[in-house]
Amino acid sequence: MAELQPIETALEALLADVMPLSTEQLPLQDAAGRVLAERVMATLDVPPFDNSAMDGYALRAADAGKQLPISQRIAAGSPAVPLAEGSCARIFTGGELPPGADCVVMQERVTLVGSDVLMPEDIPPGDNVRRKGRDVGQGDTLLNAGERLEAAALGHLAGQGITQVSVRRRPRVALLTTGDEIIDPGMPLKPGQLYNSNRPMLKRLLENFGADVVRLISVPDNYDQTVALLAKAAADADVVVSTGGVSVGEEDHVKTALESLGQLDMWRLAIRPGKPLALGRLPCAQGGEVRFVGLPGNPVSGFVGAWLFLRPLMGQLLDCPELRALPIMTATATFATTTGPRQHYMRVKLRFTTEGVEANAFDDQNSAVLSSCINADALAVIDAHQQIEKGDTIRCLWLCG
Repeated sequence: MAELQPIETALEALLADVMPLSTEQLPLQDAAGRVLAERVMATLDVPPFDNSAMDGYALRAADAGKQLPISQRIAAGSPAVPLAEGSCARIFTGGELPPGADCVVMQERVTLVGSDVLMPEDIPPGDNVRRKGRDVGQGDTLLNAGERLEAAALGHLAGQGITQVSVRRRPRVALLTTGDEIIDPGMPLKPGQLYNSNRPMLKRLLENFGADVVRLISVPDNYDQTVALLAKAAADADVVVSTGGVSVGEEDHVKTALESLGQLDMWRLAIRPGKPLALGRLPCAQGGEVRFVGLPGNPVSGFVGAWLFLRPLMGQLLDCPELRALPIMTATATFATTTGPRQHYMRVKLRFTTEGVEANAFDDQNSAVLSSCINADALAVIDAHQQIEKGDTIRCLWLCG
């Protein structure tokens, strides 16, 4: 029997020769969640002029403590004129600071004396002023290629007047579920059957990782049909993902079907959960090949395998550093455990305290107990042949979307 392979070897095999996908132009309003394909430079200063951070009065700091007449009124969006000597300007938040003024005093700090304004004594230069280019200067890098366009990044681009962006095409994924015993929710359960929990779980994870799930295919426990459906899945996808059928049972046909059609790069890993995991390649009709990831059928194994393998694969295809590797943090174990010959990925809930981060493991770590994944926000990585006691420092992979 083949030796169990470490996860590092499996990831190297999975990502070898995987090149980023092509790019496409999208309206900014449609680019949420997409991955930027090229660096964007700022063409404007943000803010474009010195402006007031408060509703109040613009003046020269040298005139602090004086009673000043109001020489102009500046609302946001209105142009300012140079400030007359010995005067102040009524100004509102976002209003342009008039030339000659160097500070703004908030309206709550002044005293109105007829039509004049008595200023407080202590007003430093620059007070309550947002300087031109404070956020972004013209010619600065606005965003780098590979960044995901979430809310703040979209706002950053819109602030430059940008309406179109170049993004990576989303990886097309075909998701296959194998097994005669697996049926869709909504159908009556017969003896020996299970509802398909892997499909909606993995579809959502893949979408969170930036993929476009283009096919959902049910594969029966039949070798010829498995071959045909794998070939069909590879016809218009960049990645084919299957659940189940990669172990050594008589009805597990995915591995042998993969070998007959394409190439098996890796099988059986030294991890728990997820030992029967197959990685390989399938030919596509247009020439070339698509990546294949065969996850185990147990739902927890599929969940963990998605984070460990599908996320970095999507990151490679999208050329997105954020997706290529999960953030690592150290935590204090609140549990004790002993591992065997496989590296264990335990579902844990992190608790942030004044004394550090605690990792609380779910009591039942069986690979069929999907409830252990619902509130898990990290995977505690316990190396093979390790004994962990309460209070030990452990390494955790933060599941951060």
